[in-house]
Amino acid sequence: MISREQIGNVLDRPVLGEGGKKIGEVKHVYVDDATGRPEWMSVKTGMFGSSESFVPIRDATVVEDHTEVPYSKGTVKDAPRVDADGGGHLSVDEEHQLYEYYGIDWDASWSRANQPGEGGWAHGGGTGAAGAAGTAEGGTTGAAGAAGAPGTADAAMRARGDRDDDAMTRSEERMHVGVERRESGRARLRKYVVTEEVERTVPVRHEEVRVEREPITDANRGAAMSGPDIAEAEHEVVLHEERPVTETEAVPVERVRLTAEERTEQETVHGTVRKERIEAEAEEIDDARQDQGPGHR
Repeated sequence: MISREQIGNVLDRPVLGEGGKKIGEVKHVYVDDATGRPEWMSVKTGMFGSSESFVPIRDATVVEDHTEVPYSKGTVKDAPRVDADGGGHLSVDEEHQLYEYYGIDWDASWSRANQPGEGGWAHGGGTGAAGAAGTAEGGTTGAAGAAGAPGTADAAMRARGDRDDDAMTRSEERMHVGVERRESGRARLRKYVVTEEVERTVPVRHEEVRVEREPITDANRGAAMSGPDIAEAEHEVVLHEERPVTETEAVPVERVRLTAEERTEQETVHGTVRKERIEAEAEEIDDARQDQGPGHR
């Protein structure tokens, strides 16, 4: 259970759930309008704290620089969606939904809030277990959490316009941009066979017949007269030629692989945010009313 004096030590601090896992950070603390006790805290969860979920304070514990609750991050993130900035109060229906979601006995909480010494009911008509639970302590500026001392929570309430004050708080939305990684396509290597014509020029040789004649001389007369005088004869010469011959062999020529290379480029993101504007209005008093004096009605 978190006391009112501990609110300053809770705001903008981490919230740890089951197993010591971080759920988010506390942004608002909602107190019971009747008893003044803290009842709920809103916790920023999700990427860049884009979501805000409500967690009951009854089982929360402040430990050094963080708050511990007996719930998992998934349980907190799946809690009923409630507008944390909706005027600084939870409606009866909204609170009832939260009680049912977290398994808290609505009737028992109603009885506890109405026990003597607990502050009773300041709102007639039975508005629910914690009374329209809550004025939000802290706000987007974390005023109560920054001071961390008793009394600063009340200052935060006044800054949000929940009490009489001569100042007005102006808020605006901020857009947070992140990135997500997703699959954009696939690439693969495929090997296939193609046939192409190749042309090469090589020299080839062949033999041709040539008839040579030589006259009879003293040098060759003996060979010429070795045979019969008159007879038929035949002499044969074998001719040769070269022809192109081809053969193929497979040889490795290169290795190919696919790699993913990361590139960074600038991309402009457009969105809409809401901003509050504060304008001063002056009311003029006509001369007739001013002449009648302050006692005129």
